[in-house]
Amino acid sequence: MRNYLQHLECSQCSETYPHEVPQNVCTSCGKPLLARYALKQVAGIWQRDALLARPASLWRYRELLPIGDASDIVSLGETMTPLIHAKRLGARFGLTEVWIKDESRLPTGSFKARGLAMAVSKAKSLGLTALAIPSAGNAATALALYAAAAGMTAHIFMPQDTPAFNKETCRLAGAKVTLIDGLITDAGRIVAKRKAAENWFDVSTLKEPYRVEGKKTMGFELAEQFRWELPDVIIYPTGGGTGIVGMWKGFAELEAIGWIGNKRPRFIAVQAAGCAPIVRAWEEDADEATPWRDAETIASGLRVPQAIGDFLILSAIRKSQGTAIAVTDDAIREAMQVLPKTEGLLTCPEGAATVAALKQLVANGMIEPSERVVLFNTGGYQA
Repeated sequence: MRNYLQHLECSQCSETYPHEVPQNVCTSCGKPLLARYALKQVAGIWQRDALLARPASLWRYRELLPIGDASDIVSLGETMTPLIHAKRLGARFGLTEVWIKDESRLPTGSFKARGLAMAVSKAKSLGLTALAIPSAGNAATALALYAAAAGMTAHIFMPQDTPAFNKETCRLAGAKVTLIDGLITDAGRIVAKRKAAENWFDVSTLKEPYRVEGKKTMGFELAEQFRWELPDVIIYPTGGGTGIVGMWKGFAELEAIGWIGNKRPRFIAVQAAGCAPIVRAWEEDADEATPWRDAETIASGLRVPQAIGDFLILSAIRKSQGTAIAVTDDAIREAMQVLPKTEGLLTCPEGAATVAALKQLVANGMIEPSERVVLFNTGGYQA
């Protein structure tokens, strides 16, 4: 594998860092670092037709991924996830082009497999052996399983009320699990306080540069599945927001190498009414979000009181002429019954939140009947 990764760049102040050593956030301003590639060189040697001969896996996009040696890849079989034309769901809302990107088909049962496959693979290439993460659920499962496959130790800090499935899968994978009284932000503070003394590498959302590189492959797949014509709208459940940040970055890279034009989907960030810092910041026309107090929702992945990449999420929404919307837990519960009945798809609460948001958006006249709309089901149903 040829590695076209050049360096890491601060998303705020543009300071650059070498990618050959472990990096977390910018040491100058504390903001996330983003991977930068030799895009002109990639454009000269990589053609879309090359994908036809490659397996249907996120690793098919290796020229724009940070792993240079195939032996460093830690894979559990990250298949390209299906894009399903939800005709009956669309008809329910008077729409003809509603599609669901079903991330529940990934190895660990959620979209978190993309980011953690990339982060663990890069950690392996850098010689790291102990990784730590605060998580509200699915990221913990993904790290535990990928770390186990890599022969690494995973140190996981989760709220006491994290879904039982995630707690049990982490223990089965041999991770060191600590349950805390508090939220994911409280878990993050514990990791930050202990990581140096205990020699852990922090793989928190956007506090290391490579989870976003895995998440951007959702955008690569969308572009390829729609024959390089991006949809009009993407409705995305937003906690830490790495998916929005990643897809926005990925689309820019695809345009830079000549694979797509300058059209971008309108990004709709969906949050729970009980934890909606991005929605509040959007409504206040702010560039950053203030922490949400007393966060509470049945969608554990949306219970993120403060996202380090808030300014990147808000920028992508603004530049795409999108919006941010909050939905109630009751609306999420109702929506969880809609997809199984209309499309035969089971969904997690976070995925159901996009259906609840679609209902609001149509009622408010924010989506045209013929627009192509993609909803992300980010994980599978868990009892």
